[in-house]
Amino acid sequence: MGMAGIWIRTLGDGLIRADQVIGIANHRTPSLSGKPARWLLTVSLAVPAGSGSAESWDLTSLHRTLVQSDREARQAPEELARLLARLAAVGATGVVTPRVCGPDRDEVHFEFTRFDSDVPAEPMPTQADMVAVG
Repeated sequence: MGMAGIWIRTLGDGLIRADQVIGIANHRTPSLSGKPARWLLTVSLAVPAGSGSAESWDLTSLHRTLVQSDREARQAPEELARLLARLAAVGATGVVTPRVCGPDRDEVHFEFTRFDSDVPAEPMPTQADMVAVG
C-alpha cells in the first residue's frame, strides 16, 4: 500500500495524503506590525499552484503548513520523513498529527493514530516511536 493510507493533519487545511508529499521544510515568517516572526513546518505537495497576472504567471508546488512554532524545530522535517518511511514499511494506515510542545514551543511531536486501532494487527510503531524534536 505504501503511503496512500497514511494521512497528515495540517494546521488549517484538513488532511493530506502522505504519498502526495514531495518536500518537508521549516521556514520563518516575517514579523508583521507588532507580531513576532514564527516558524512553520510545511510540506510541499505534488500539485501545481499558480499565481500572478495576465503579464506574468508563476507556477510552483502547493505548500501546506503543518504546525506553527515560536522557535525552529530543527529536526522536525527529518523526523517526519523517518516516521513516514517507518509507517510505509509496515503498511500502516492512519493519521499523523504534528503537535508543538516544549517549554519554548520549539519541539514537534508526531502522533500516529491507526485507522484500525480496534483491530489487532501486525506490530506497529509504538508510543516509543512518537518523536520529539527540537
